[in-house]
Order: sequence, then structure tokens, then C-alpha cells
Amino acid sequence: MPSDTGLPADDGRRGRLPPIAPEAMTAEQKRVAEAITAGPRGGLRGPFPAMLRSPEVAERFQKLGEYLRFQSSIPAALNELAILVTAREWSAQYEWYAHHLLAMKAGLPAAIAEAVAEGRKPDGMDADQAIVWQFCTELHRTKAVSDATYAAARDRFGERGVIDLMAVSGYYVAVAMVLNVAQVPLPPGVPEPLRPLADR
Repeated sequence: MPSDTGLPADDGRRGRLPPIAPEAMTAEQKRVAEAITAGPRGGLRGPFPAMLRSPEVAERFQKLGEYLRFQSSIPAALNELAILVTAREWSAQYEWYAHHLLAMKAGLPAAIAEAVAEGRKPDGMDADQAIVWQFCTELHRTKAVSDATYAAARDRFGERGVIDLMAVSGYYVAVAMVLNVAQVPLPPGVPEPLRPLADR
């Protein structure tokens, strides 16, 4: 069964809650790990090796994440923008690393991701990108959104889209918490992509 990062066992950068060897897993942990690996993620990575310490949490959590990653009503590039905003707000290095790759694959302009990484409003966003950036940034920083921001998101993406934007933001806050507390390492040779922000 693959580990979350592909690190060798003797690398020394395994974090606080490193992957559990298959032979050390309980029957329930094995069942959940196999189900996650067999799903659209195709492997056990990110927060899930740590979360297997509570297999029921891991199982329920991954089901929500599966919808938000692969079936959200928000288009993929915009969904990844929402995740990058979350990763930046939480300075979640692994989350940013993994989802920056996915954002580029989905077609998010690199300049927009770069601005988010630097903690500033991106220039040159189209209308949809601006709505998602504003909604998610405002939600994280003020713990709510203004009537104007809500209306813009609702009018463009519908009420389902508003719920999906809130859900992906909240889900990836929880992912960031697990990654940061567990100190999930980046792959060997990958530098931390996010620098500290001066005003944080």
C-alpha cells in the first residue's frame, strides 16, 4: 500500500503521525485504507495516513472529500482556487504543494496562484475567478461574507454552488489542520512553497 508521500522508511522526515505499515494496521484500518486507495484518489496520501488512527473519521471524512474534489458543482479550476486560498490562509505547505499541481492541471493561471501564495489579490482575474477569490478570502478572514459577496456567488453559481464553496473551504481547513498538526512532510527535495506573510 503506498504511503502518503512516497518517503522511504528511513528518511527521517515522517512527521508526528507517519503512515502505518500495512502489517501493523487493524482490520478496520486496512478496510478503510483499501477503500480510499481503490477510490478516485488512487492512493493513501495527504491527511489520510494520519487520520487512519481513527478509521471511522477517516472513512466519513474521505467521502465528503471525494464529492468536493471530484463532483462539486464548482468547476475544477475554480474549486482548486478555493483550496489554494484555504492552504494559504492556513500556511499548509503540503496542501498547497498538492493542490497547486492540481490547479495548474485544471487550467488555473499560474499568476493567480502566485498572487494567492503571496497573500495578495490577483490581477487579471476573470469574473468567475474574482467571485471565488473574494468569497473564499472574505470567508476565511472575516468568518462571514457580505451581502454583496454572497449575492455575486449565488447569482453566478446558485445556492448549491454557495454551499459547495463553503463546504470546500471548510473541508480543506480541516485537511490543513491535520497536515499541519501531523507535520506531514513534503516529498524529498521539494522546498516549502509558501513563505511566511509579514502581516500574519
